[in-house]
Amino acid sequence: MKWSIRSQITAIFIGLIVLILAGMFVINSGFLGQYYVAHKEKDLVDTYEVIDRALSDGKFTSESVKDKVLNQSEKTNIDISIMDTAGGNIIFSTIKDERGLLFGRMLGYFFDKNQGDGIVLESTDAYQILKATDTANKTDYLEMWGYFSDGSFFTMRSPLESIRESASLANKFLIYMGLTGIVLGGILVWFFSKKITKPVLELAELSRKMANLDFNAKYTSGGSNEIGVLGESFNIMSKRLEKTVSELKSANNKLLKDIEQKEKIEDMRNEFLGNVSHELKTPIALIQGYAEGLKEGVNDDPESREFYCDVIMDEAGKMNQMVKNLLTLNQLEFGSDELEFERFDIVGLIRGVIASCDILIQQAEASVSFVADSSVYVWADEFKTEQVVRNYLTNAIHHVENEKRIEIRVLPKRDTVRITVFNSGKQIPKEDVSKLWDKFYKVDKAHTREYGGNGIGLSIVKAIMESFHQAYGVQNFDNGVEFWFELEPDVSIKSEDCVKNEHYGQEKKDGAVEGQALHEKGNEVKYEEL
Repeated sequence: MKWSIRSQITAIFIGLIVLILAGMFVINSGFLGQYYVAHKEKDLVDTYEVIDRALSDGKFTSESVKDKVLNQSEKTNIDISIMDTAGGNIIFSTIKDERGLLFGRMLGYFFDKNQGDGIVLESTDAYQILKATDTANKTDYLEMWGYFSDGSFFTMRSPLESIRESASLANKFLIYMGLTGIVLGGILVWFFSKKITKPVLELAELSRKMANLDFNAKYTSGGSNEIGVLGESFNIMSKRLEKTVSELKSANNKLLKDIEQKEKIEDMRNEFLGNVSHELKTPIALIQGYAEGLKEGVNDDPESREFYCDVIMDEAGKMNQMVKNLLTLNQLEFGSDELEFERFDIVGLIRGVIASCDILIQQAEASVSFVADSSVYVWADEFKTEQVVRNYLTNAIHHVENEKRIEIRVLPKRDTVRITVFNSGKQIPKEDVSKLWDKFYKVDKAHTREYGGNGIGLSIVKAIMESFHQAYGVQNFDNGVEFWFELEPDVSIKSEDCVKNEHYGQEKKDGAVEGQALHEKGNEVKYEEL
């Protein structure tokens, strides 16, 4: 990155060093001389006071005092010369050539010859301090001249050239050290800034992944500083966002399912209304037509009136039966009809259904064979199981053809009991097999109308078997169709009975095995070729 934090930190650090060095260079060049002069003024005054006290106390002749003054003069780089005004003799001097340049300057001040040569910095009754230039050697000095308490005359001076040289050397040193500090500091800052920028870059990557709804990434650099606290906050935010997004997805998924369910219910309602309207249209039209005929006296003979009445009663009975079936189906589909599971003999139940349908069997000129043990006990709702058997049997009676044979079997298996109802006749087209269980669906509409069917019976079977959570289906054979369903046995079936019925599905109905079976459990539908 062109302007990364790392680059910015390095640039700021180098800029600060350059700014500090420039400031020091300006201060050193412009104010160091003034500071040096002020400091030297103090040194001159201190030295004056030390010598003046010694002279006043008469202790200046002591070697220890002179040594102390010499040490201080060397330390402060001050040359001192003291002259006895009475005899004109030098009583103390820090330089070997007592009558050299400093002596000449002292005589000049003594005879008022040098007073206009410099700039006066401080003036008292006892002394005067000024900044002057020695014309003999063209050197600037800070000079002090005056009288001590004992009347002796003195001159002290300290060269200013040394401060200029010191400032020049200091500036060069600052330049060299500054350049070195900039290079080394820049390198160190560049590497150490990585420790700061690395967690920031990690947080940037983490935020990018969070923006893409990837909440697996976590901040791992740790630390107790501000970035560490921010990283921990990112982790908490990531966790909460993941939970929130999960809840939103679940709510959205539930909403979609609710919308789909609503659309499905609406489609079912429209389909239901259409089917009911279609089914009721014919019997209502017949009832209306024959009723109008009776009212208008189309035929006055008793036989015709009886025929008209029979048609009206028959059509009204069909409508009544359809409404009852619809109510039953509605209760089953919406779970409002409670199940009462009990133990009963399925063989006895089937025999009773066959006996009650005897008139229909005779009208169809069919023969019914029932293959079963003396009794087989199962667990189910007995009343609803009877509805399933009755629907299967009446459906077989209405569609029996050819040799007009109906065969009912009860087949105990290892963990279930299968009941099959076979009728000889036409096969069910493969494209219609999966639709048999839909409400109002009819394979042969004209034939169904003849016996008063309304396409609801198998839908009731489907609803009942799904409420039992048991399998059911239909299978085509060359010479007919077999409907079947299964129930939970009361006790374990004997092994010899299981073996006896193990290959029943492979038996032919008069040499037929090919067909298609439909198995349903719950909402799962499977087709398998047998």
